[in-house]
Amino acid sequence: MSADGHLDAAFFLRRGASRVGAERIALLKAVADLGSISAAAKQLGLSYKGAWDGVQALNNLFDAPLVEAQPGGRSGGVASVTARGRAVIEAFGKVEAELGDTLARLQARLEADGELGELFWSLGMKTSARNALRGVVSAVTDGAVNTEVTLQVAEGVDIVSIVTRQSVADLALAVGKPAVALIKSSFVVLAKGEGLVTSARNQLHGTVLTREDGAVSSEITLSLAGGKTLTATITKESAQAMDLTVGEPVTALVKAPHVILAVE
Repeated sequence: MSADGHLDAAFFLRRGASRVGAERIALLKAVADLGSISAAAKQLGLSYKGAWDGVQALNNLFDAPLVEAQPGGRSGGVASVTARGRAVIEAFGKVEAELGDTLARLQARLEADGELGELFWSLGMKTSARNALRGVVSAVTDGAVNTEVTLQVAEGVDIVSIVTRQSVADLALAVGKPAVALIKSSFVVLAKGEGLVTSARNQLHGTVLTREDGAVSSEITLSLAGGKTLTATITKESAQAMDLTVGEPVTALVKAPHVILAVE
């Protein structure tokens, strides 16, 4: 309910644990109209980083990229909305067009039955995990206590998670079922060089897409296959010591127990 007693609603297209709402659809539309993420950010009153993060999140949450971009930093770059992205815009618009009538009917019911209004609750899920990558379960390997679940998030990009057998049952995880891998950026370790020997179950190869330095930490976003991205938060000292620059090949290491799985 709004402050004046009228019913407000937020419509979202849901992808696993994450949701795509009007703000990100507006970002998609602006990119489609202007052909630039920086121009879209300016039009919408967003920071360049905020808009770029939004684009990355959209590309990670769908089975194909919604935006194809050649970033040029705050000075601008070329970006275009794919056919898949335009389909998402259209789907959102069609449902949103019906929302007004639905809200009017619901408002009447709420006014007639005040108790009903108290029963509304959000099915959306919020998470502090910086990375949310949608994929399809490609393998489930049972153990005595835990189970190893492999999620294919793009062609050639698999993410392995170790969860309890009870969690597999609760989430009804099975081969072919969509799920979302949630990974905190602080759980992502970056490494350079070939032939790495490490205990980390996940070794995701990519290139540095962006680097944002803060006073203490640096946020490094890697470009993976299939238009997916993965963000790591490391110390600024480590980023400088590794000499991480845009376009440089890097391997992201993530332990399987650090990957949380979510389903609709």
